[in-house]
Amino acid sequence: MKTAFVRAGAFATLFVLFNLPPFLRAQSQPAADLIIRHAKIWTVDKNRPTAQAVAVLGDRIMAVGSNEDVAAWQGGNTRTIDASGKLLLPGFNDSHVHFVDGGLALDRVQLNDATSAEEFARRIAERVRKTPKGGWVTGGDWDETKWTPAAMPSKELIDPLSPDTPVFVSRYDGHMALANSVTLRLAGITAQTPDPPGGVIVHDAHGNPTGALKDAAMDYVFKVAAPLSHDERLRAVKRALAHAASLGVTSVQHMNPEYADIAVYSELLERGELTARIYAAPLIPGVDDQIKIGIRHAFGGPFLRIGSLKAYADGSLGSSTAYFFEPFSNQPNNRGLLSDEMHPVSLMQDRMMKADAAGLQICTHAIGDQGISIILDLYSEVVKAHSESDRRFRIEHAQHMAAKDFDRFAQLHVIASVQPYHAIDDGRWAEERIGHDRASRTYAFRTFLNHDVRLAFGTDWNVAPLNPMLGLYAAVTRATLDGKNPSGWFPEQKLTVAEAVEAYTMGSAYAEFQEKDKGSITPGKLADMVLLSDDIFTIDPVKIRDIRTTTTWVGGKVVWDAPEKSRH
Repeated sequence: MKTAFVRAGAFATLFVLFNLPPFLRAQSQPAADLIIRHAKIWTVDKNRPTAQAVAVLGDRIMAVGSNEDVAAWQGGNTRTIDASGKLLLPGFNDSHVHFVDGGLALDRVQLNDATSAEEFARRIAERVRKTPKGGWVTGGDWDETKWTPAAMPSKELIDPLSPDTPVFVSRYDGHMALANSVTLRLAGITAQTPDPPGGVIVHDAHGNPTGALKDAAMDYVFKVAAPLSHDERLRAVKRALAHAASLGVTSVQHMNPEYADIAVYSELLERGELTARIYAAPLIPGVDDQIKIGIRHAFGGPFLRIGSLKAYADGSLGSSTAYFFEPFSNQPNNRGLLSDEMHPVSLMQDRMMKADAAGLQICTHAIGDQGISIILDLYSEVVKAHSESDRRFRIEHAQHMAAKDFDRFAQLHVIASVQPYHAIDDGRWAEERIGHDRASRTYAFRTFLNHDVRLAFGTDWNVAPLNPMLGLYAAVTRATLDGKNPSGWFPEQKLTVAEAVEAYTMGSAYAEFQEKDKGSITPGKLADMVLLSDDIFTIDPVKIRDIRTTTTWVGGKVVWDAPEKSRH
């Protein structure tokens, strides 16, 4: 057997020891800080897919192999963990989160599981009573499709319950929010207020605002809302980090953070309190900020990096603002909206050209088939202008594909940064809005793989739960949340468990230029790992959603250890 010893990162020297007897290996190497043995390890490394044990020195993996192989790394101060046959995986890397929003949502009014308009209103009223004078009620993540009837809420539902308190609660997709009359007055929104480019103020039959604001129209409120304080932002990040650790999420790719968010990450890193690795992608309108200081893609260190930009092509399916070639089936006069960043499209093209010329990575939200197609057109123009390179264009969500564009995805080497949970959520009602044919190319994970398109899995938290087990369950079963598709919604798009795990680890690492440092349990890589309560490769796939994380390591350090009673 061969045992590889690699010193990387903080270690200055690289050694490789082959076929040495144990006594000689013991004389030639330092002892490991940590050994995990008697595990069922799925490495996501094609050179050695499975193993029993792993040795860690500092923050790096030193050896992967059998219990006997790795025993040579045992020393007097080595901490040894017996995994008792449990499944050990690389730490999960969420390729698309809104991390601060997620942390804030953990402490704000929770409306997503409200099953009626009455329950929606009751929870808001309860939060209004607890809100100090001058404070706002925000958060929410409501989903009217769970109500009977599934009708959009209006300000009349909550105005009597909030006569003096501003209320601004988001739909769960983040592309629509409901404001009460207090908030509309503060924002200066009246019946005469024009729709901004890329946004819609919803009006009732009399021409009055209903309180529902779509996409760029929400900016009217954002401009008058009180900004987060540093302490509020810090608390939100800490809450988010703790939640991520409990779920085995060791890396996150934060889409459209504010610079103040990155400052908090930097502060926590300096204090040694950053327990997940962050890749931050601020919005593309700020492209000049990173160009001025010469930052390129994946700039930074193992815990905090920038060099990526997030762009928006369109809205969402749930808010009927995703941009399609043909109208929505249930709204014959509506094809969706291009985002304010796409007015005009030449503005987006100019920003992408500048970003790519500077070596910055571009990650573009595109959901409707024409929105996706336009972004592929723009990416193609960038390649023509600047020639081929390892730029790793991404399309975030890539939900509703035109048949002609799968090949273009592959030809342009675009990464599909996708969220499996959205498929089993939207699958409850998507066909009512876009019909069977378009739905057949929705969340088309198998079709992407068949076209050799790389997948990177994420959640879009706080739009969907951060729990990777729910994402794996969704990708493998495609069983919609309403229970109406137990065999899978468009089951031909299902993935195997191994494919889904790879998309959540190596796929996401590749999407942030980090496949050499993480994404698999391989000697030399960062020791980011998760031990699960059960083996997701052998259980009934339906049970994957119930699997728990028992231990999470980041850089060889335990950041989550489940209480004993919850391990079984």
